[in-house]
Amino acid sequence: TVLLTQDQPFDNHNGGKIAFGPDGMLYVALGDGGSGGDTMNNAQNLGNLLGKILRIDVNRADAGRNYAVPADNPFVMRAGARGEIWAYGLRNPWKFSFDTRTGDLWAGDVGQGALEEGDVIRRGGNYGWRIMEGTRCYNPGTGCNMAGLQLPVLTYPRSDGVSITGGYVYRGSALPSLAGRY
Repeated sequence: TVLLTQDQPFDNHNGGKIAFGPDGMLYVALGDGGSGGDTMNNAQNLGNLLGKILRIDVNRADAGRNYAVPADNPFVMRAGARGEIWAYGLRNPWKFSFDTRTGDLWAGDVGQGALEEGDVIRRGGNYGWRIMEGTRCYNPGTGCNMAGLQLPVLTYPRSDGVSITGGYVYRGSALPSLAGRY
């Protein structure tokens, strides 16, 4: 059964993961639609699904859909916003995972050219793309308004590695010094 489709205006930044969360809902990572610099400003536009992490209920169906939008999603009642959106302002959330102890949703978000970032994704959070790239202003290049943006938990420069994939919070016992680290 096809649950959801989304046209991609370009052939890159398509996201990369779907997974069920501890709440039983299906989470879907979608990139900003591609090109460079999010020329269409999709990530900040709550009227489309690009540059977002979505949360849908596959055990029910709303009229005209093969899924339901959970009533507690953050933008369900906002005019002009898509109710499927859980979080937004992401460039290309390639992989994500849920912390097996806390249930927190962690995502690696690929940077434009300067910084790669890791985020703890919160309900309704705006992760800043294309206003910010990681912790730096992107558009505009300086003096951007960071009010209300969720800054990354970690960043690293492209000189240290390109295109963060994402990972897991370590909850094993073999390496105690890594316990609780992403």
